[in-house]
Amino acid sequence: MNENLILLVIGLAAGILSGFLGIGGGIIIIPALVMVLSFPQKLAQGTSLALLLPPVGAFAVMNYYKAGNVDFKAAGIMVVTFVIGSYFASKYAVHIDEVILKRAFAVFLIIYGVKLLIGK
Repeated sequence: MNENLILLVIGLAAGILSGFLGIGGGIIIIPALVMVLSFPQKLAQGTSLALLLPPVGAFAVMNYYKAGNVDFKAAGIMVVTFVIGSYFASKYAVHIDEVILKRAFAVFLIIYGVKLLIGK
């Protein structure tokens, strides 16, 4: 699959899960960049921070950038679908029962935790 298309899908998935469950960067984007696109961990972290730069991490991105660990092109591509996904998912999430959202969040964390535990 085309890398730009994968980046758009990662951004959309992170946006949707951010809108539904309040998660995104560290839990969706970084693992996806590492596992799907084979980004090195530090490049994935720096790129995720660049995506979140405006609201969150300007100074952290600066440090990762100075060390050569930011892919601004990848971050820019993901920004587009992240914003779209989080907007529409949040419109639905505000009407979903809180217990369902908590359970969905817990299941996601368990799946990811097991992957970390048994993965390479």
